[in-house]
Parts: sequence; C-alpha cells; structure tokens
Amino acid sequence: MDAPASHDQNADQVAYWNGPAGQRWADRQAAQDVLLKPVADLIVDRAGFQPGERVIDVGCGSGATAIAFAQAVEPTGRVLGIDVSGPMLERARQATPKDLPIDFVLADATVYPFEPASYDVLASRFGVMFFADPALSFANMRKALRPTGRLVFACWREPRENPFFMVPLAAAYKHVPKLPQQGPEDPGPFAFASEERVRRILGEAGFTGVEMEACPLLLDAAIGRGLDGAVQGALEIGPVSRALEGQPEDARAAVAASIREALTPFAKGDAVLLPASVWIVTARAS
Repeated sequence: MDAPASHDQNADQVAYWNGPAGQRWADRQAAQDVLLKPVADLIVDRAGFQPGERVIDVGCGSGATAIAFAQAVEPTGRVLGIDVSGPMLERARQATPKDLPIDFVLADATVYPFEPASYDVLASRFGVMFFADPALSFANMRKALRPTGRLVFACWREPRENPFFMVPLAAAYKHVPKLPQQGPEDPGPFAFASEERVRRILGEAGFTGVEMEACPLLLDAAIGRGLDGAVQGALEIGPVSRALEGQPEDARAAVAASIREALTPFAKGDAVLLPASVWIVTARAS
C-alpha cells in the first residue's frame, strides 16, 4: 500500500502506522471501539455538533469517531476522516455504513491541502499527539476552519494519571528491558500531557480561547472478556507490545503471567476496570 505524502519529520510515524503496528491496531478495531467509546462520547458531547456542520476527524484511525461525528451532523453535514495509516483507513472504509456522509483520505494533516475556511469543527480522539512539529500541523489544520470554527480533541494526561497503561507496563518491565525514555516533546501517547505545552502549541498555531478539562475514567481493559481478554489486549498493542518486540517466547510467557497477576485486583466479573485520565481540549479558530 502506498504511503501518504507527508512532512519529512513525520516519516517515522508514517512508517510505523503503515507497518505491522498499524495492521495490529486495524485488526483490533472492534475491541478498541468498545474500549474507547467513553472518550468518543466525551468528544461528541463537548463538540456540540449540529446537523449540517462539516467536520474534520484528525487521526481517524479505523473510523469509529468519524462514524459517530457523521451521525451527529447528518443528513446535510459531512465528515472528512484523515489518517496516515493505510491499514486502519481500509478498515474504516469497510466499517462505515454506505449512507453516512463520510470521506476518508490517506494523508498527513501537517501538509494536506485542506479546502480553506470550509469546516466548522476540527476533532480528534488521540490522533494529534504524533506530529513532530505540532504547531506547524495545527496551523495547517486551522486554515481549514471557518472563522467561527472550533477545535475539540482528547489526549492522554500524565502517565501517573493512567494506570490503564502503567500497570501492565510495570509488570512487563520485570522481565524485559524498558523502552527508550521519550523526551517531553517527542511524538507519542503522552506528548500532550503537559497543559502548558498544549496551550503554547495551540497559541502558536493561531487558536484562541483554549480550555483543558481533566476527565478521569475507568476503562474496561477486558472489554467484557475477563482477565484473559485484558492480558491479550496488553500484549497485542500499546507500550507492552513495543517492549516485547524481538523478545523470546519464554519472556512473553513470563510477561503475560505478571500482567495477569497485576490486573487481578482490578477485575470485576468479566470487566477489568483500570483508572485512566484524558484532557478534553477545546479552542476557537480565531
């Protein structure tokens, strides 16, 4: 599958999301949609979509958020879902009902030539933390918004606020080397954890009225499939899966056993409820 045209600094991310990792995320589309639905619901609520509005879904992935946004703005509105991942967009196209007003484009939002001043809302669920130069990326996306346009997105807060990630990862680190330490401004899941940094980026990109709402959540890592489902999910995608790359099978087995032990206190019936916390960020185009 062809890779999208992208900013040079985003080449590593394009390669990652079009390689085996992107395929793994696409393969887990149904599970991720269930797991992260509470976050999508927050975005829909805070965005206040109206029928007839035009929306850009940045980092739309396998399409769950684009579908939710389209359902909120149909029948006369329309959603443009943009992502760099070919495997995930393929899944998005397969999952989208034919009658929903959605277009998908394989592209890097940093350089994509959006139709100027023609969209009402720029929205994203965890799709904006991976730009190498986020101020540049947001400045390009802001050009697509009407003067009355608005921005709403979800991003993860600090690792310490997210046992959802850190409990399985700490268990894995008993058996495999730690992942390379990321700098506070390196692209990645926690790149927008700092409120100060997010405000600076959006200000540099020309947005005003930035508001950041801390939203604590309990996410079911098992999506109703019990401890086995939670362990499988941790092994397949996310930081644990990256830490396990290239590790022997005995290490994987040891990690799985330790994760199961670490998650047992969070099990409630068939659910494994882990605390998580996100920022819901809102702003105006001008």
